[in-house]
Amino acid sequence: MNMVELARMIGKEIQKDEDYIALKSAEQACESDTVLQDLIGQFNLKRIAINEESSKKEKDNEKIARMNQELREYYSKIMSNENMSAYNQYKTALEAKVQEVVEIITQCAEGADPDTVEGVHACGGDCSGCSGCH
Repeated sequence: MNMVELARMIGKEIQKDEDYIALKSAEQACESDTVLQDLIGQFNLKRIAINEESSKKEKDNEKIARMNQELREYYSKIMSNENMSAYNQYKTALEAKVQEVVEIITQCAEGADPDTVEGVHACGGDCSGCSGCH
């Protein structure tokens, strides 16, 4: 078995992982959440409006400031949405697992012992919802 075949096997295992499955489910929930999708749409429209106003020769700085505040409010609502929050949680967990695998492979390519090398865990100290440490 060559390295590419092994990488494909790792890919298959990633797609069996509980965090991957949960992420895909959370992604579907986000797509089905009409309130969230409306907020994202409003956020994008506001961002376009800010860009248009900012590119004018005679900018209305007060209007831009007002629109930026509205943009921050949309962002806050999006990020506090329970479906988006779940999505971000699972995305972070899966990314940490994938990063650990990459770190192990990288260290092995640099000569580390494949039987004892460990991935580096980037820890922010808040363990709630984290399954990264073993």
